[in-house]
Amino acid sequence: MSEHRTATETVPDKESGDQPSHLHIDEARVTSYLERIGAARPGRPDAAHLRDLQFRHVRTVPFENLGIHAGEQIALDARSLVDKIARERRGGICYESNGAFAALLTTLGYRVSLLSARVFLGDGFGPPFDHLALRVDAEGEPYLVDVGFGRQIEFPLRLDDRAEQRGPGGVYRIEDGPDGDLDVYRDGVLQYRVELRPRALSDFTTACWWHSNAPQAHFTQNLVCSLPTENGRVTISGQRLVITDGGHSSEVELPQETVLEAYRDHFGIVLDRMPELLTARPAGV
Repeated sequence: MSEHRTATETVPDKESGDQPSHLHIDEARVTSYLERIGAARPGRPDAAHLRDLQFRHVRTVPFENLGIHAGEQIALDARSLVDKIARERRGGICYESNGAFAALLTTLGYRVSLLSARVFLGDGFGPPFDHLALRVDAEGEPYLVDVGFGRQIEFPLRLDDRAEQRGPGGVYRIEDGPDGDLDVYRDGVLQYRVELRPRALSDFTTACWWHSNAPQAHFTQNLVCSLPTENGRVTISGQRLVITDGGHSSEVELPQETVLEAYRDHFGIVLDRMPELLTARPAGV
């Protein structure tokens, strides 16, 4: 992965407190974003508002890869990412959701760093830049913020706390890993290993392209849209609708002609045609 950065793609300077200018968005986009997640503009960039913004984002913006199967290409720039979520009322994978949320938080006055993480695959870790997470500093304290993991983390995790951190969606724990990295656990299961070196959005370009285009990538082989709810989660995987409520799970195979309606009803996503599984298409299509 190239370390080249343009003059506008800087990373935060720990001494000066500078923020990456490529993450700033205009006020119209901030307003649209806050309206999308049902949040008021924070009076100050503090921890309480950070928690509220993250919770509202996760409960409003689905984790979804529909665009990958609809012929869309992911543009890793703040305005495009924010427009997809705020104006097109869509969701995204980690690079999109966390990239957009980083832009919102940065413009609201939070100090944000983009972090590279490696997802734990059961028998080892994925490659660097496999996942994008955020470090957000609020009131002098460091937090891990992640609205773009498959089972979204609904509240900020203290990066310097090694005790269990309980909240909506699970019990999390952060442990020290090798070489200064941190391991993130959910309900006792390792999720990913994150490094603390700040990155720019452009650093994730190659990994994002691979995840959204390579035939062997998980996201090109699966079609998913998922959102946590008050008592569980709603997911559409292919044509299968799964609703979990209070520990009870129901599953139904949707007729093809009703899938677009289900996207609209459960996620507020309006599509003009059915996404077609990328790996199921003939070569060159």
